[in-house]
Amino acid sequence: MDGRTTGDTLDAARLGAALGERATLVQFSSAFCQPCRATRRTLTAVAGMVEGVAHIEIDAEAHLALVRDLGISRTPTVLVLDAAGRVVRRAAGPPRTVDVVAALGEAM
Repeated sequence: MDGRTTGDTLDAARLGAALGERATLVQFSSAFCQPCRATRRTLTAVAGMVEGVAHIEIDAEAHLALVRDLGISRTPTVLVLDAAGRVVRRAAGPPRTVDVVAALGEAM
């Protein structure tokens, strides 16, 4: 995870799913993106290991306004949100599990 933050705050209404109690992993994907599948597996596994963490996957093509608002330029892009929905980390490309766990530590 590259550590860039956007300062944006996201909520359940904007994302279309409930946020995690402690943190949320938001993944922007596209239908034919191979790295998105690996990212989904990684984020699902991490969310399953850490209590209070949710994983939300968003189809970038179906949510173009949100993609533009957040400056998403490629898939997969992962945003790590704290409990309040603030973006604390952001990364493009498939993340390593250890990096996701480290980013969650920063968010919680």
